[in-house]
Amino acid sequence: MSVINQTYDHIRVEKNVEKQTATIIFDRPEKMNYISMLARDQITEIFDGLNKDEEVRVIILKGEGDKAFSAGGSIPEFMATHQEKLSHLAENVAAPERSPKPVIAQLQGYTFGVGLELAMACDFRIAAEDTLLGLPEMNLGMIPGSGGTQRIAKIAGLTRAKDMIMRARKIPADEAYQWGLLTKVVAKSELQQSVDSLVEELVQFSPIAQKVAKEVLNAAEESPLSVGIQVEGKAYGLLRTTEDFKEGVDAFVEKRKPKFTGK
Repeated sequence: MSVINQTYDHIRVEKNVEKQTATIIFDRPEKMNYISMLARDQITEIFDGLNKDEEVRVIILKGEGDKAFSAGGSIPEFMATHQEKLSHLAENVAAPERSPKPVIAQLQGYTFGVGLELAMACDFRIAAEDTLLGLPEMNLGMIPGSGGTQRIAKIAGLTRAKDMIMRARKIPADEAYQWGLLTKVVAKSELQQSVDSLVEELVQFSPIAQKVAKEVLNAAEESPLSVGIQVEGKAYGLLRTTEDFKEGVDAFVEKRKPKFTGK
């Protein structure tokens, strides 16, 4: 059954067949779109369904309303959740990173805690200028537990990660962009248009080439340079056998726009 028709814990999923997108919307605006433990589990289910949907080329994450992408998790639930489950929270939050499709985080307002950790697992982060990023767990006598420490350190560097996390410091969008945490910062009135433009750009490319590119780039985070180059080379050779590569070469020679099919 399609994930579009399912009921989730304050999460909506909308599909636009014409634009070849699916949008996952955190829908609890009166409480800054906080994400419950149940919703965390459902995120993996949603991505599993969208990953198999051939009508969806790009997945977007956004928050309902104009005040927050998500201000984080449900704090009381942490005390009611067994420590073993807490130790594996990063697995569901990594669903955007595991997806074979490009994933865009459309950010505005408060982007804290698990909201930021989800955004950091996406491929692109387009943010309105009022976006505020933070991992405030230190205020609770806790640390980020869904990948936040690791992804911030890898992307922004250890010094900045310590400055942000150990001080529970909130980072405005312009500074976050300078750190490399954001792909682009735009005026709030231009946010949707900027995301739409990125989608239009991404869907022009070969689905299989994008999938392989994402796998190779993600592998660069985990592997030494020599291993990464081997992975890249094997992936390059694999793509040589695809119909999309032949179509791309033919289109280049014939000076026309390629029509990729993902084969």
